[in-house]
Amino acid sequence: MEKRSLAYRIQKDWSRNKALYLLVIPVLIFYIVFHYKPMYGAIIAFKDYTPALGVAKSPWVGLDNFTRFFNSIYFGRLIRNTVLLSLYNLIFGFPAPIILALLLNEVKNKKFKSLTQTITYLPHFISLIVVVGMITDFSLSTGLFNDIAALFGMERAPLLQDPKLYRSIYVISSIWQEVGWGAIIYLSALAGVDSQLYEAAQIDGAGKWKQLIHVTLPAIAPTIIVMLILKTGSLMNMGYEKTILLSNPATYETADIISSYVYRIGLLEQDWSYSTAIGLFNSVINMALLIFTNKMSKKYSETSLW
Repeated sequence: MEKRSLAYRIQKDWSRNKALYLLVIPVLIFYIVFHYKPMYGAIIAFKDYTPALGVAKSPWVGLDNFTRFFNSIYFGRLIRNTVLLSLYNLIFGFPAPIILALLLNEVKNKKFKSLTQTITYLPHFISLIVVVGMITDFSLSTGLFNDIAALFGMERAPLLQDPKLYRSIYVISSIWQEVGWGAIIYLSALAGVDSQLYEAAQIDGAGKWKQLIHVTLPAIAPTIIVMLILKTGSLMNMGYEKTILLSNPATYETADIISSYVYRIGLLEQDWSYSTAIGLFNSVINMALLIFTNKMSKKYSETSLW
């Protein structure tokens, strides 16, 4: 009876929401083909893979590739650079769109607000190649940044050749590129805050600052927490494209990260098993961070992903 009842509910739900199920089918196919099916290839991290033998016939080597990475002279540098760049992006980059959204929310002039939003959104749509090209040109000894520095009596220098400046350039340029786009979700959350809460706060004598602390931030806190969990879950998953384009051998000391190293080892040196092992290690760390952050959020707040 229960099976019949369950089958009846499924059939009834399908007939009622057939259009929605049909809409989600392409999404499922995309994730199956491009996300779940490629996971089979992760087993080459435990093999000495050669294309001639294929994945199935390549000999097993167990954890040798992981041990090789842990004992590598680059292990400490890669972990340090990846963690530091990720933390800097989290500490300085995560609050930036929240602050921008809060500031834009207080702007009453609609034309100025729209213009500001458009200007801050634009960098997100500029090709990464173009962005890195601009940064490279501005950072030359004869570039814009050195022209500004020269006005204050500082010496000219090729900024991208200095390992000490690389992280600052990387993080600041990332914030500039993504702050406007990231603010969209927070502006949407702010639009849903009940205006009666502000009216009640004003009646109680709360100024703008207290309204921000006691009304605005608590109202958008669930959105902030969810975005923080997702950001922390991809903490170690920094894209290699910008690093490869922006870095050079002179800055590898502070610029080289796990993803750029995987690119060099896997595609340039064609050591597929070793690069897969490094990538798998990185993914496991990200998953552990996601689970830990979600657990902490669930413990100390009412918001979590699951």
